[in-house]
Amino acid sequence: MSPEGSRAAVNPASPEGRTPLVRCREISKYFGGVKALDRVSLDLFPGEVTALVGDNGAGKSTLVKILGGFHLPDAGELWIGGTLCRHLNPREARAFGIETVHQHLALCDNLGAAANVMLGAEPVRWRLGPLRLLDERRAADEARRRLAEVGAAVADLSVPVRRLSGGQRQAVAIARALVHANHLVMLDEPTAALGLRQTQATLELIRRVATQGMAVILISHNLDDVLAVAQRIVVLRQGRVALDKATVDTRREAVVAAMTGLTMEVPSP
Repeated sequence: MSPEGSRAAVNPASPEGRTPLVRCREISKYFGGVKALDRVSLDLFPGEVTALVGDNGAGKSTLVKILGGFHLPDAGELWIGGTLCRHLNPREARAFGIETVHQHLALCDNLGAAANVMLGAEPVRWRLGPLRLLDERRAADEARRRLAEVGAAVADLSVPVRRLSGGQRQAVAIARALVHANHLVMLDEPTAALGLRQTQATLELIRRVATQGMAVILISHNLDDVLAVAQRIVVLRQGRVALDKATVDTRREAVVAAMTGLTMEVPSP
C-alpha cells in the first residue's frame, strides 16, 4: 500500500530511456518571499552516485529536506518508484526506503557499533505489552552483516563509537542507513572532517552502497571527492539547476563556472 497522500502511477522514463528510482519534476519551494528552489528537475538512478554541489544558499539542503519528507514542495512533482508523492513526511520517506546520513552523523556515542547500526530496528526476542526483550545476538549478527556490506571493519562491536576513528564512525552511520534504505541514500559532507586515508575509505563505502542498486546523493564542497566517486554532477545555483552532466562529460572548470555563474570560455581547437 502506498503511504497516505500518495498514489501509484507510472513513473515516466528519463530522456535516456532509463527509469529513475526517484524523480523531481519542476520542484519549487518558497520561504516567505524567498524562492529557495526554482523549478528543479532531477532524476536519480539505481547504482548511480549523483553529486549535488553549489555554494551555501544554493538550495541543496532544501532539496534534501524535500526528499527526506521534512519540507513539502510548493510546486512540482516528486516520484518515488512508481508512486507520485503528494504529502511526503519523514515517516513515509523512511517507508519508501529513503535515508539521510547527516554531516554530524547523529550517533549515540555511549553505545557500541552494533547498537547504533540497529537503532530503531532492534530484533525482539519476546514482547509482552509495552515490555520487550531485545535479541542482542541477532542484533550483533545483523550489524556485522551490514558493516560487511559496506566493507567496514570494526573489531569489537560493543566498544562505544566515541572511541572509533572518524572513518569507522562514518561507516557505522552509513550501515545504519542501509538497514532502512532501498531507494535512496543521501550523504551530507561525509568526508568533511576526515583525513586522507579515512576519506579514501569513505569514498569506497559510497561506491559499495551504489553497487547495491540504490541511488546515492553526495553533497560535498570537495570537488576532488566529487570527481572521484560521482557518475553525475548536478550544480545548484540560486535555487536552479545550473549544470546536470555525466562526470565523464564535464570538467572541473565547468563545474566551478556553473557554481559561480561565470561563463566558461571554451578553448579553440
